[in-house]
Amino acid sequence: MADVTLAALVLVFVAGLITALATGLGAFPFFVLDEVSDRLNVVLWGLASGIMLAASLFGLVREGLAEADRGPQLLPLGTYSGEIAVVVGLLAGVLLVVVAHEVVEGAEVNPRQYEEADFRKLVLILGILTVHSFPEGVAIGVSFADLNIEGMTLLGFTVPLLAVFMTVAISIHNIPEGVAISIPLRTMGVSNWKMVWWAVFSSLPQPIGAVLAFYFVRLARAFLPVGFGFAAGAMIYLVLTEFVPEALEEGAGLPGNGYRELVAGIVVGVAVMVPLAFI
Repeated sequence: MADVTLAALVLVFVAGLITALATGLGAFPFFVLDEVSDRLNVVLWGLASGIMLAASLFGLVREGLAEADRGPQLLPLGTYSGEIAVVVGLLAGVLLVVVAHEVVEGAEVNPRQYEEADFRKLVLILGILTVHSFPEGVAIGVSFADLNIEGMTLLGFTVPLLAVFMTVAISIHNIPEGVAISIPLRTMGVSNWKMVWWAVFSSLPQPIGAVLAFYFVRLARAFLPVGFGFAAGAMIYLVLTEFVPEALEEGAGLPGNGYRELVAGIVVGVAVMVPLAFI
């Protein structure tokens, strides 16, 4: 059983908080622009999709398989136990998002309603945001599993390179989400700084998920390959069922229905993140 100190929990929470704060950057274009074009929106969603796919496949899945090869397994599953552990995690991550969406189906909340939310509606909004943001927090927490074991020295900690990679990747990915949240708020006349706040608010489940996931995998290291797979499965499923459809909806009025912009964004996102994954 690995030691989990308060300082380590604070560090992981801060990493999750950084990704949440990055969502607020999505509101800053509206400090100088009245609106963001559909073409740019599609490219940004494509960029976010490419970043998350690269982070999931070349960061989480690759690390999960490596961890499975060098550590004890959750179950004695034979020669391919490592691969099976990661696959089980992938399927569990997809299942969680599917079930969570079923629970909140029909209760989608438009950011326009943030400003008018009473306590009951606020609880509902938080629940929905948790479904969307929690898997990303889990990915951050799992990526810190080797804290003070191997990695680079940072603020007195030995921080895994995967943790730095995932924090950067999810932070960049959160910026287009901040733009998407800010667009309807702009139409209803919400002030610039309030848009920043509501964008950050939408990602607040991430630092909580990061701490919980980190605590769990540190106490039960044998679950780590499953944990890596779980985070990757949830994020890949979110990309395919939410980010890509959102991009295509934004690009419906563009020539080619926005497919070119989406593919360009995905390619750039993957191209930027893959080299970082192999540093």
